[in-house]
Amino acid sequence: MNQSEFLQDLEAFLCEWHNDEPTLWVHTSGSTGTPKPLLVEKERMRASARLTCSFLGLKEGDTALLCMPLQYIAGKMVVVRSLVAGLKLVAVAPCGHPLKDLKEAPTFAAMIPMQVYNSLQSPEEARILKNIKHLIIGGGAIDASLGKELKDFPNAVWSTYGMTETLSHIALRRLNGTDASDWYTPFENVRIRLSEEGTLIIHAPNVCAEELTTNDIAEINEEGRFRILGRKDNTINSGGVKIQIEQVESRLREHLEIPFQITSAPDAKFGEIVVLLYNKVDDEANIRRICEETLPAYWVPKRYVAVNELPLTGTGKPNRATARRMATRE
Repeated sequence: MNQSEFLQDLEAFLCEWHNDEPTLWVHTSGSTGTPKPLLVEKERMRASARLTCSFLGLKEGDTALLCMPLQYIAGKMVVVRSLVAGLKLVAVAPCGHPLKDLKEAPTFAAMIPMQVYNSLQSPEEARILKNIKHLIIGGGAIDASLGKELKDFPNAVWSTYGMTETLSHIALRRLNGTDASDWYTPFENVRIRLSEEGTLIIHAPNVCAEELTTNDIAEINEEGRFRILGRKDNTINSGGVKIQIEQVESRLREHLEIPFQITSAPDAKFGEIVVLLYNKVDDEANIRRICEETLPAYWVPKRYVAVNELPLTGTGKPNRATARRMATRE
């Protein structure tokens, strides 16, 4: 998408936002299945925007970078935050290097990990990135190497937790400074608890009419903060051993520098097996060696599948459903 097309999308959304309808349609990212449309209330979107702006201390006249697709909630909410708080919107068509033409850093920016990683590869873009006062990162996992590069940033860097159903994030965790943590802090008036299956239940009446039971397996500490262990539907049951995809990926990212995805495939003997997808240009023998040396025996992939391109959703998340299909076809 070029800049002109993106500005047309922005104009269309603003027209939709300012019409007389109390609701509008958004689309889920489709990370675990087919993207689906959801009808959401504008007033709840305003409430979500106020929560974020209050948490971060954003005020009228601050600048906000919009570099996310507008068909998804993340992009829409950047615009709504700007409208609610009187922020000056800086619109850049979604791309891998949204900072490359900026001359100065915005006060606030919402980016996906890939955009942050790319920006760090350019000295000038990295300078802009470090000067963003409040940088929130969502839409995908932040691996150990990226986390290390962010930990000494001079301004606040946050990882977000949320989904389309909660109208963007309902909790943040700090990635840098003395307050850096693995635990998410819920916004004001957001209550959390665990289901019998260990999945996170969210009660956020300002943004979601009903209590929401997620597929995210979580822990809650004594301070009422939480951390995510993985998704219930990303659990592989291999020979009676339950393996969490995200935990395997997290362990491997510390040692495997190439892009990859962990998924599963049906198996007559084990029921399911662990499968690793990787780009065809990479060295399978080296990948196997690293997996065998760094993973517990029952986590080691039993199949390695070379693909032309790793499957991603429109928001840059791993497309888990497509990954499973790719692993199964082999």
